[in-house]
Amino acid sequence: MLKGFRITLAACLLSPAVSFAVADLTTLLPDDTHKSTIKEIVRSLNSSHYNKVSIDDSLSSNLLDKYLDELDPSRSLFYQVDIDEFQAYRLLLDDAIKSGDLEIPFHIFNRLQVRTKDRLTHAINRLEDATPFNLTLDEFLDTNREDDPWVATEAEMNDLWRKRVKSALLNLILADKTEAQAREALIKRYKNQLARLTQTKSEDVFQRFANTFTKYFDPHTSYFSPRTSENFKINMSLSLEGIGAVLQSENEFTKIVRLVPAGPADKTGQLKAADVIVGVGQGQEGDIEDVVGWRLDDVVDKIRGPKGSLVRLEIIPSDDKSARRIVPIERNTVKLEEQAAQKRIIDVVHNDRIYKIGVVDIPAFYIDFSALQRGDKNYKSTTRDVEKLVTELTQEGIHGLIIDLRNNGGGSLREANELVGLFIDRGPTVQIRDPNGRVDILGDFNPKVAYNGPLGVVVNRLSASASEIFAGAIQDYQRGIVMGSQTFGKGTVQTLLPLNHGQLKFTNAKFYRISGESTQNKGIIPDISFPSLYDNDEVGESSLQRALPWDTVQEARHGVYRSLSPIKQTLERNHMARIENQPDFNYMREQIARLAEMRKDESIPLNYQKLQEKRDQTDKWQLEAENKRRLAKGLAPVSSLTELEDLNKDHTGRPLTPESEAILHESGMVLLDYVALTGQLNAANN
Repeated sequence: MLKGFRITLAACLLSPAVSFAVADLTTLLPDDTHKSTIKEIVRSLNSSHYNKVSIDDSLSSNLLDKYLDELDPSRSLFYQVDIDEFQAYRLLLDDAIKSGDLEIPFHIFNRLQVRTKDRLTHAINRLEDATPFNLTLDEFLDTNREDDPWVATEAEMNDLWRKRVKSALLNLILADKTEAQAREALIKRYKNQLARLTQTKSEDVFQRFANTFTKYFDPHTSYFSPRTSENFKINMSLSLEGIGAVLQSENEFTKIVRLVPAGPADKTGQLKAADVIVGVGQGQEGDIEDVVGWRLDDVVDKIRGPKGSLVRLEIIPSDDKSARRIVPIERNTVKLEEQAAQKRIIDVVHNDRIYKIGVVDIPAFYIDFSALQRGDKNYKSTTRDVEKLVTELTQEGIHGLIIDLRNNGGGSLREANELVGLFIDRGPTVQIRDPNGRVDILGDFNPKVAYNGPLGVVVNRLSASASEIFAGAIQDYQRGIVMGSQTFGKGTVQTLLPLNHGQLKFTNAKFYRISGESTQNKGIIPDISFPSLYDNDEVGESSLQRALPWDTVQEARHGVYRSLSPIKQTLERNHMARIENQPDFNYMREQIARLAEMRKDESIPLNYQKLQEKRDQTDKWQLEAENKRRLAKGLAPVSSLTELEDLNKDHTGRPLTPESEAILHESGMVLLDYVALTGQLNAANN
């Protein structure tokens, strides 16, 4: 224990204006394993993490704030008097961590347990009370309280929770339940949360605090308890049977980071990055179980299940915080062949002539390491598959090639490196800097080129990691045109370190382009920019707290195929003229403007009629905007959004949105402009 510092139960019996019950709650305490593990984590991060962080008073102060925000992100549990008490620990956490003393974080967590039980009990009592809720009162619930003052009195806390319970009740009533049924469902929800509260173990507290600490180094560094380590192995396995989504904890919610291409969740067309999962139900009729405030591994356990079974997710869409949507998903194994690169040809009319543009869609950078290690000459990999597809497209007489990396979250570094090699004769492809500043350069040393014709690369905000390495190399060599929107910005490398108790995933290197620029945080800025429906403040590396910064190293010597500079302004001018009145791009611009307005609205009506109207207006706007686009394209209008979802799917059942196709078609037009302009430039030079 720290010298001069002692926590006693009496110290937390606070102002009489703030009362609480402590019965049935076990005081959670760290054990010797936790103490030795936190010290092992400190040693490992100090010696091996890319980001050199001093464990000092500054870290201690920030860590206290972050821990409180992690435990109570909506500021709806702790009182101001709690926060005032915790200020005594502000400059003690650094010394406590280094010595393995975890009494402070456990004390704070125990207080959270008490406060949570008090609030859940209060909510249940209110719902069991026969007094009706006034659903006609014009009042609102603030959905973003992270910067609000901490609650000062019990009366204020009761009023806040009255609104929270009322909002939850309205959501259930709008989902076709009677008020009595809604009350019953909420009572069950809160009682389940109370039961889970009593099941919390010291291991849960340790993992939560350890992760708050490790994320101070960067957002991709985390501690896995033995149980979480096992779940991580399952998640990394290709045989995982589930919904095909990458999830993360964000405050008290489970957030979708990305969808696995061709996975069950992706095929629904109803989920997207930044959507929040608030409930999980089993089968067609199972009750939706509230998962707000749950640990991520517990939520994953609820979502995971046998192939062919049904799970229903209740989500808050990222583009409408006032809405709730139930999305049914049939669990299945994500098939490797559906994630493999695929080809097609699109016809593009340019200057009154039809051109054939080859498209290779690469959902991920994959390699079958098992087959490779067995010596199987036919092992499956991104580069081998793409080389075969490009050869076939060339034989079919294409006039240009587009590599589609939209929504490609990355994968094998080896494959990104070798894929660049299909389009250049030889040279460096990516640089990697370790924590000591040493820079290694990877490259292509095979002069063989699979395709030397006009090349375009299409990216979006969900193109990350290996995708950014490939797109960056093509851009640096000026081997082709990069089009789309700013990429994710994931330019760091993580490794797993076994600990005596669990595992540590930490960042140990950083990627740099051959130009010397890092892909971290900033990502790849396209040569020709298209509208993006993703909000960079919600999706991408720059949206993550304490993300490592963009920086540079020395440029690696490399050649340039053909400078884009003389024709770039003309390419941009032609592109903007084409999309000015194009229906799909008009729709995208309208949707982006509406989403920006909706994100500003951080309150939810607690009036039944106004909440219903708000949701109806969203659906009405969506349907009207879709029909406006369809009529402009000479298509028949649709009568419902459900009808539209059925129309916008490809032969595999995967969503195929009109704006996605419009971006691909316009990419073909830009590529053909590039061919024509470079031809004119060459003729003029000759």
